[in-house]
Amino acid sequence: MEKAASLQKRRALPDLIVIVVITMAVLGIFVANQDAVESFARDPGIHILLRTAGMALLQFGTAGLGISLVSIIRRESFAGHGLRRDNALKSVVFCALAFVPNIIFGLAAGQIDSYLPFGAVWMSRELLGGNFAVGAAGYVIIALAWGFFEGFNYVVICDKINKLIPVKHRWLNWGAIICGVMCILIHGMIGVTPEGIIEMLTVFIIIYGMLVTKTETGNAWGCVFVFVFLWNAF
Repeated sequence: MEKAASLQKRRALPDLIVIVVITMAVLGIFVANQDAVESFARDPGIHILLRTAGMALLQFGTAGLGISLVSIIRRESFAGHGLRRDNALKSVVFCALAFVPNIIFGLAAGQIDSYLPFGAVWMSRELLGGNFAVGAAGYVIIALAWGFFEGFNYVVICDKINKLIPVKHRWLNWGAIICGVMCILIHGMIGVTPEGIIEMLTVFIIIYGMLVTKTETGNAWGCVFVFVFLWNAF
C-alpha cells in the first residue's frame, strides 16, 4: 500500500504539468484567435451541429484533453477517480448544497431570472429553437464538453494535487483550495467591488465544497451534476 502511494505521489507532479501545459496551450490558441472563434460560433451560415462540435473540441481541449491523456498514459480508469455508484446520491446532494450560496447571491443581486442547463453556452438556445433531433444531438455534445469533462477535470486535478500534497486535516484540502482559486482565475471572477468579492467567494465555495464532498464520499458524480445542471444554468 505504501509503495503504491509513493508511486502515485511521484507521478502526480509530471501528470499535473502535462495537464497544465495542454490547458494553457489550448487557452492560448483561443485567446490568440478569439475574434475568429466567436465569429465561427455565431455564424448562421455554418450548420449548428458543426459549430457546436467545433466549440466543444476547444472546450474539451481546455477541460478534458489533459486528464484524458494522463489517464490513458497511466492506465487509470475514471472509476478510480470516483465515477462509481457508491455514495452517488450523497455526493449529488452535498455538491448541490455547495451551489446554494451562489444562487442566493444571484437572486439577491438580480442576476437570476431563469433556469436553463448550459444556457450560458453560445449555441444552446439556437439548438433548442430548431429541429428536435439536431437539438438533442447538440445538447449531448454540450453536456459532455461543458458538463461532464469540465466537472470531472477538477476532480482529477484535485486528486493529483492531494497525492502530491496529502490531506492531513479534513477541511484543509489543498487540491480543493487550489482548484477553487484556479477556477476564479480562469473565469476572470476576481472581485474588486463588494458585490464582486461576494460572488467570487460563492464560486470558491462551489468548487471547494464539491471537491471536499468528493474526497469525503469517494464519489465524483456530484461534481459532474454541478456542471451539468447548475453551472452555466442561471
